[in-house]
Amino acid sequence: MTSPHAVPSRVPGLKPSGGILPGETPPAEGDTTSGISYAEPELRKGWGPLPLALIMLVVALVAVGLIAMAVALMV
Repeated sequence: MTSPHAVPSRVPGLKPSGGILPGETPPAEGDTTSGISYAEPELRKGWGPLPLALIMLVVALVAVGLIAMAVALMV
C-alpha cells in the first residue's frame, strides 16, 4: 500500500510523467462475457383456463352456501 505522500519516482508501475504503464492494471471488463451463457427457459403463462375455472367454481359454491345460510337464518 502506498501512502498519500509517496514519491512518484519510487512507486512501481508509474511513468515519470505521472501516468500508469500499460499492463499494470487489469482491463475494466472482459469482452468474452457478453450475452448469456446458457439458454433461458421459456416463460410459462401464470394461470391456465382450468385452474381459473376451478377457482371460480369454488368461489361460486361458497357464495351460494353463504346466501343459503343467510336465508335460513332469516326464516
